[in-house]
Amino acid sequence: MVDLAVIGGGPGGYVAAIRAAQLKKKVVLIERDQIGGVCMNWGCIPTKSLLNQTKLYDEAKHCRNIGPEKDKLSLDWKGVLEEKNRVVERLVKGTEFLLERNGVELVRGEARLESEKSIIVEGTESTKKIEAAAVILATGSRPAELPFLRPNGDTVLTSRDALDLQVIPGSLLVVGAGAIGLEMATIFRRLGAEVTVLELLPHILPGSDIEMTTRLERLLKRQKIKIWTQMKAAAFEMEGDACVLTGIGLKDNKPFRYSAEKILSAVGRRPNSESFRGLDSRLVINKQGFIQVDSFLETGVPGIYAVGDVIGGKLLAHKASHEGIRAAENADGRNEPMDWAAVPSAVFTEPEFASVGQTEEEAVSRADGIRMGRFSLQANGRALTMGKPDGMVKVISDGDGRILGAHVLAPNAGDLLPELTMAVRKKMTLNDIIETIHIHPTVSESLMEACLNAEGRAIHMLNV
Repeated sequence: MVDLAVIGGGPGGYVAAIRAAQLKKKVVLIERDQIGGVCMNWGCIPTKSLLNQTKLYDEAKHCRNIGPEKDKLSLDWKGVLEEKNRVVERLVKGTEFLLERNGVELVRGEARLESEKSIIVEGTESTKKIEAAAVILATGSRPAELPFLRPNGDTVLTSRDALDLQVIPGSLLVVGAGAIGLEMATIFRRLGAEVTVLELLPHILPGSDIEMTTRLERLLKRQKIKIWTQMKAAAFEMEGDACVLTGIGLKDNKPFRYSAEKILSAVGRRPNSESFRGLDSRLVINKQGFIQVDSFLETGVPGIYAVGDVIGGKLLAHKASHEGIRAAENADGRNEPMDWAAVPSAVFTEPEFASVGQTEEEAVSRADGIRMGRFSLQANGRALTMGKPDGMVKVISDGDGRILGAHVLAPNAGDLLPELTMAVRKKMTLNDIIETIHIHPTVSESLMEACLNAEGRAIHMLNV
């Protein structure tokens, strides 16, 4: 019997396995596909590789100070895809090396729980039974589908399909304005495709701060990405080589019809939890398919934990990794609760949008005396030198100045957020940020200025 069996080799799974091995546990990691899961192989990493390469290309084309020959610039798309694959391969091999050197046994195959301590793994050549004192379920998620819009890898794509397109489509219709949809729209617009994004809800990035996403939507439209919200798609058909999507616009109750060379379905994700249904009545799976856990990440079955996308919340790799560490430690008897109040997120559009904690809408609905601090990048020296002044920092605090949430629309916004994430997690105040010296010239000065503005004493803007 092993001390811990981890089912799923994505960020939550492999991190949990390595942490358990560090605690001197005998660990088995079971994965049917690639180590690193969706994030490393078909999501976060390859997407950011394409975003980086297309950003360089786009900036060169639009730089005022590059000579007239810039019109002759071209992008070696085949080379871009090859570089993306090299990055993925390097990270996957590096993770496999770390697992091996930490003494984690890697078992390939499809896993199912036979009982709370017994796992059956069906490999390509044999079936193996593993007994474990504790189990962590980290099986992740997969793209959700609309019943009338089934991805086929050719005309109707998932984000995974889009990452390996050999020929850039002339036009792309993106269904869903979440992080995946907007990032893919950004990539293919930079490549010259005509891109249209349709979103069912009233705002892009549903659940995010409305003021900030409204500003981001305006900036994306300036980049010639067409965005339409409150659009309910209802039917799909092929007309010759064209993909045609029809439905109803909820703003005016009028029908719409859009056609494109290809359609990208980006309507969310579904948890991979089907194989755990019916195992034990104490292992509760809700109607959406998410496994229910307590604050210690333990299911209703003692000794069985679950982490990552399969338990819901924000479906983010860094959240899964943090949960993996906490679950491995709790399986070792640490009993430390998980705190989900300060889970940061980022969308790698241009500019990037990163946020943590409460939105303005959430904060105002929960308490009185909420204060807002804002600072435009139009007044930030570093942003101006970069030629990227179209952004804003927004900080939200309670009446006592404790920071409840922060939202950043800026170059490399995701890299700026850890300071504010710590502020939300540690219940720091506006003054804690204000009294911290920020390097000049950097975009990070805008964080300090937004906090100053919340107190009516910003230096580089009028406090109105």
